[in-house]
Parts: sequence; structure tokens; C-alpha cells
Amino acid sequence: MKQQLALLALVIEDYDDAIDFYIQKLNFTLVEDTVLSETKRWVIIAPPGASGGCNLLLAKATNEEQQRHIGNQTGGRVFLFLYTDDFWRDYTSMQQKGIEFVREPMEESYGTVAVFKDLYGNLWDLIEPKKKTTDS
Repeated sequence: MKQQLALLALVIEDYDDAIDFYIQKLNFTLVEDTVLSETKRWVIIAPPGASGGCNLLLAKATNEEQQRHIGNQTGGRVFLFLYTDDFWRDYTSMQQKGIEFVREPMEESYGTVAVFKDLYGNLWDLIEPKKKTTDS
């Protein structure tokens, strides 16, 4: 048996605002934007350079319960983990585009990491994992 996570739903307030934020500020790619009804769209975005990994499904809140969770889908914990091959390139670019970092860069045992907020307040880790070395 082979399985993989394909999509992760991110509850949002507005499709166009969310698309604009992720495309313009985080350089994500719009994979699909299909209108399903007058109020519902199937919107998938992917990080730059992603191929075959888990993508985000932007899911517009449709009731009060869902609206209460916009920006706090995990009760204040970091929600999403964005890996990069060049931490300082992306950190600098994100800062220049107005992304709010709530925890400054740190060197951890697993790599370089900083925490930022998306447009709704969800917390993300930006991480450049340490390169694994092989002993000869």
C-alpha cells in the first residue's frame, strides 16, 4: 500500500485576498482555481519548486464556526512548516514584502528556523534543514 498527503485545507476569509498573499508575498504557484458554485471555488496553491508534495487547498469559511478558526487553526501553535533550500534568501525576501516574523531566526539542531504569520495570523515555520552528512 502506498499513500501520501495530497492537500491540506487552509480555512480562509476570501479567495482572492488569500491567492494574492500567497502568490505575491510567498511566491507560491496557483495550481488550480475552479469555480464550483456562486460561493465555492476549488483553489490549490503550491510552494515554489514543489513537485508532487502536499499542496494547500484554500477553503473559504462558510459558517460562524469555521470563521472563528481562521488564523488559529491549531490553537496558537505553529501550523505549517515551509522548507527552503536557502533560508536567508527567503527570509530577506519575505521581510522586504512585509511578512511579519514573530520569532527571529535561530540555529537549531535540525536547521535554521524563524516563525512568521500569514495574512490571517496562522503561524508558519520557515526552515532550512541541516544538510545530512555521510561519514566516509
